Amino acid sequence: MPLSTNWPSDVGRRVLPEIDSTNAQAARLAPDLTGPEWILALKQTDGRARRGRGWVDPPGNFAATYVMRPNGPPDQMALRSFVAALALYDACVAATGRAEGLALKWPNDVLLNGGKLAGILLESAGSGGNIPYLAIGFGVNLVAAPDAGSVEQDATSPVSLLSQTGAKVTPEDFLDLLAPAFAKWETQLTTYGFPPIREAWLSRAARLGEVITARTGKTETTGTFETIDVSGQLVLSTAKGRQVIPAADIFF
Repeated sequence: MPLSTNWPSDVGRRVLPEIDSTNAQAARLAPDLTGPEWILALKQTDGRARRGRGWVDPPGNFAATYVMRPNGPPDQMALRSFVAALALYDACVAATGRAEGLALKWPNDVLLNGGKLAGILLESAGSGGNIPYLAIGFGVNLVAAPDAGSVEQDATSPVSLLSQTGAKVTPEDFLDLLAPAFAKWETQLTTYGFPPIREAWLSRAARLGEVITARTGKTETTGTFETIDVSGQLVLSTAKGRQVIPAADIFF
């Protein structure tokens, strides 16, 4: 019995027993898409994370991609990472019945009790105003967290929904919660623009007002997490003044 029957209209649902990567499958399907679609894999053999890293995906965890033909200006595409994060937050609340311990880490992680519960990966093709598709990949540690040794040094330690809350949720049931949550926030973005998404994200942000470190390649910036700006960039208050950072890995 699904946890939610509120599946969004005109959105496809494809469940695959095994695939290399749901984002890779999205790219293969994109040319023939007639509408947005969710692709859920019960097993991934070559999952991907940001910056070319691998995504460890034990059995029972959640690996899915939402693939769509973008509408709106190209610079709005990256803002869907915030839509995705809010949707994941809501799905976790629906699955567990509680919001305690959940927080959103810029730019695209969901934390639970300080550990990394979920990650988001946006991929697209084309350039400029010609973007034929956008794939939004979701990875959630539903039942098991990867070994801490599998993540980079100083990174946030992974946790699972089961270990932290006792809630055991199947990938199919989690998708039934995530899809309507994503549709709700996507409608907010396309109807009202980024301001309500930004406000909602900031109200759930991890370490807002605290000192954090942003690393990009060999560059490291430490400062107080002040806000995100109107384009989703990180704003830090540092000893050298206000710094606006478009992309980085964040460390606490």
